[in-house]
Amino acid sequence: MKTVELDGLLHSDTPAAWGQALFALGREYGFDKVMFGMSGSRHARLDNAFIQTNFPVKWRERYDAERLAYVDPVVVHCLQSTLPLIWQPELYRSQAQRALYEDACSHGLRAGVSFPIHGPNGEFGLLSFAVDAHPDAVRLRGTTAMLAELALVRDYAFASAVRFCPPAAQEAAPKLTPRELEVLNWVMVGKSSWEISKITGCSEATVNFHMGNIRQKFNVNTRQQAVVRAISLGLITPEDHHR
Repeated sequence: MKTVELDGLLHSDTPAAWGQALFALGREYGFDKVMFGMSGSRHARLDNAFIQTNFPVKWRERYDAERLAYVDPVVVHCLQSTLPLIWQPELYRSQAQRALYEDACSHGLRAGVSFPIHGPNGEFGLLSFAVDAHPDAVRLRGTTAMLAELALVRDYAFASAVRFCPPAAQEAAPKLTPRELEVLNWVMVGKSSWEISKITGCSEATVNFHMGNIRQKFNVNTRQQAVVRAISLGLITPEDHHR
């Protein structure tokens, strides 16, 4: 374990110096690109977070402008889980997700691993290490064996970054009807409007009407964005559809 570099996180006086210490740690483990993002509350909007990254500027600008955090399956995983996630092409299932992955690859973010952050006072975030290499090559070079050490980096990063992350004002959750919650739960597990109509006994047009209301209430453009917002606000959980 690279104790000296970890201490550098604890003793950095500014966000920029802290970020440079984190990027140096990433390079020590063979990852030249690092992204750390954290908000003071799991219920805060994902675009209002403390971020330090050396990801390409053009990629970050597009990611933020197009609100791709609401499309990114890595973000969805980190909202739902505490386990690390090694990036694989098959994670990116929808057309929008595949487009996101292809664009990320074009910016040198082809493979990596992400660690969720769930703090004791409701803080939420993630730490990602990335490299421009084929995912199989990254796996073969021992990324799995590094997970324990990289998780410790995540813990140090969280503990030392809290001071730079102002408390986030929590966003009030919109009120969804029982039918809207039911529809959203089925969307979460990948059901189409037609499939949901058969499950719920509604017409497909009615399901689409409910989804239109849901998108309007969350002020988002797509179903996936609505699902991510609902999960982050605690309105639905991955276990809900089993109940």
